[in-house]
Amino acid sequence: MNSFLGFIFVLGVLVFVHELGHFLAARRLGVRVITFSLGFGPKILKFTRGDTEYCVSIIPLGGYVKMAGENPEETLAGADDEFMSKTKWERFQVLFAGPAMNLIFSLLVMWGVLYQGANEPAFEAEPAVVGRVAENSPAARVGIEVGEQIVSVAGRGVSTWGELFVEVLPRADREIEIVVRDGAGRERVLDVTPDTRTDARTNFELGDLGVGPVLRPEIIQVNVDEPADSAGIQSGDVIYAINGESVTGEDLVPRIAESTGIPLTITVMRDGETRDLVVTPMQRGDTGVIGVQFSPFEVRVVEPGFIEALQMSFDRNYEWSGLIFRTLGGLLTAETSPKQLAGPLGIATMAGQAAEVGWIQLFTLMSMISVNLGILNLLPIPILDGGHIFIMAIEGAARRDFSVQLKERMLFAGFAMMMLLMVTVIYNDLTRIEWIEALMPWRYRV
Repeated sequence: MNSFLGFIFVLGVLVFVHELGHFLAARRLGVRVITFSLGFGPKILKFTRGDTEYCVSIIPLGGYVKMAGENPEETLAGADDEFMSKTKWERFQVLFAGPAMNLIFSLLVMWGVLYQGANEPAFEAEPAVVGRVAENSPAARVGIEVGEQIVSVAGRGVSTWGELFVEVLPRADREIEIVVRDGAGRERVLDVTPDTRTDARTNFELGDLGVGPVLRPEIIQVNVDEPADSAGIQSGDVIYAINGESVTGEDLVPRIAESTGIPLTITVMRDGETRDLVVTPMQRGDTGVIGVQFSPFEVRVVEPGFIEALQMSFDRNYEWSGLIFRTLGGLLTAETSPKQLAGPLGIATMAGQAAEVGWIQLFTLMSMISVNLGILNLLPIPILDGGHIFIMAIEGAARRDFSVQLKERMLFAGFAMMMLLMVTVIYNDLTRIEWIEALMPWRYRV
């Protein structure tokens, strides 16, 4: 139910924003709007104001703005309020306004989200120095060692773990070239094929090298009058070791759980200095606890000002846009697998999961999808806004309008491309549902 409601909310808002762009531009230029609809098919809610019928239709997978005289096949009266009576520049403005509204909306939403502040994993902004190598992983098979820094993936330089993940995740089961550098500055070039890892939350197939940073648990809350509080542990302390042995987030809970009544020397990093604090776990139920909540990795607090948040939103949207174009390019060159694409079911799953976490995650997802819609709708594919703009541009360059028959063929080709894409993403969505995938014997892996 959360997935369905989250999907309806996200898609409904984004479709409304997109169609509102077309609607406002049309009205500003004097084009008569006949229908403004959220959804397709039979109308379940409707009312008329002025010359326009506003409605909600039963199939919530899009929407449309129907303008007077927008279809060349119609019998046009030549009235000034018809779409085809406007100049190419005016029609361009109407077509462009929908995707532009999605891009502007994404910028504004992320501005609001980032202004609220957030905690982010600190390691994502740190150099990709290997802190652990999983056994039998692709990295282990090619000899990547702890302490080496990954500086390039598939010919692209990477300076942080965040950039590394962006390069590796879409390249599952595809051989790529990686450059690693040791502490002495010597570099090695390695050919490695990332394994396919299925993300437990989204069920997406992602590329995985089997490497990661050193993850130190960070205390985010200390319960009053419990062992950690009595020992002087504070929120923000980063745990480095227990009894002199290095510890990670995975090790911390079992180590404390098995030490009820046994004093532990916990080494923490605070304000750039290490401190040794003695804590004795107490019994709670069947396990030992010290009375803290912690993050499995260090976090950095992001609390931008009003203007700084706007700049960060620009940067975030720029990064997403670049990733979209790279994904599209990767699909054309076969560097990126079509399995990475998601359709309505995939979006519904992500929306439901984001809604369960909180409104910040939901609006962040909405912003990401909005910038995707804005860019994809500007692609020069007939039936999309960008396709119509592309046809007008060709007509302008040729200084003549194409025949209705030629435009119909171009639109049909675009429709066929979109149907192929839709079949692909729906198939991907279905393979992410365990019981449905079980009915697909060709998906079995030995």
